[in-house]
Amino acid sequence: MKNTDLIENERNVFVNDHQKVRNFKNKLLLVVVVLFSALTAFPIILIVGNLLVKGYHQINLAFFTQVPPDTFTAMMAKSSGQIIPGGIVNGITGTILMVGFASLIAIPFGIMIGIYLYEKKDARYANFVRNITDVLQGVPSIVIGLITYLWVVISITKGYSALAGSISLSIMMLPLIIRSTEETMKMIPPTLKEAAVALGTPYHKVIFKVLIPSSLGGLMTGILISISRILGETAPLLLTALGNPAVNWKLSQPTSSVPLLIWQFYNDPNMVSLIFSSSLFLMGFVLTLNLISKRIAAKRSIQ
Repeated sequence: MKNTDLIENERNVFVNDHQKVRNFKNKLLLVVVVLFSALTAFPIILIVGNLLVKGYHQINLAFFTQVPPDTFTAMMAKSSGQIIPGGIVNGITGTILMVGFASLIAIPFGIMIGIYLYEKKDARYANFVRNITDVLQGVPSIVIGLITYLWVVISITKGYSALAGSISLSIMMLPLIIRSTEETMKMIPPTLKEAAVALGTPYHKVIFKVLIPSSLGGLMTGILISISRILGETAPLLLTALGNPAVNWKLSQPTSSVPLLIWQFYNDPNMVSLIFSSSLFLMGFVLTLNLISKRIAAKRSIQ
């Protein structure tokens, strides 16, 4: 009886010691995870805080309704300690124009190509297109701008234009939309498509009435992420859209964008305040689109 009690006590001591070691390791790992998470978030907090502190005072009604001032006006305002007059309305309208037209090009093509890759997943041509899409996703934006310059600016439009900028942005959007469409389609239960086909539904109606509506949440998420991806692009627009000091709504004319204006402000020491306010506006716009995409994805996962 004594031996049994002794063994039981030893076992309890061993279990307690083992549990203490496990608890210590768990707490240590938690501390390490929290520490590295804080280190990761710290630069982001610094960037956002810096933009808020240096950029908020320039954001007013004129910021959204007027074009940027000339260098002399900005210099006089800066020397007198006043807010730089003017805004970035030409960049906002140019961004809306080019991103909107790029979306009109990329979204239908991207969704149709993604559906094709889903339907013909084992076909040789589908594998080729999938590989090309993956390669295109890793191509630097300046290279896409250079190719668009050679294909569109020189050969088609014979000059810089919003159309050329839209085409370069649509090329950047395509890989994201294609891959997100294909992965979204894979999540649809195969029985849903089989049921539609069994009822004698034509193939094109299966796609437009069954597959696309069933995957609308995932498709919208991929589209919004691709738009967020191109909103901050500057390099391809330098070679295609060039920029415009005035508001332009014509696809055949050069136009500006918010990233292009930030680059132009950077080259003028008198426009430093507008750099931070424009960056703050662009960051807020991109953040809004990302939050919307996450909201759509969350609703889709619940359903």
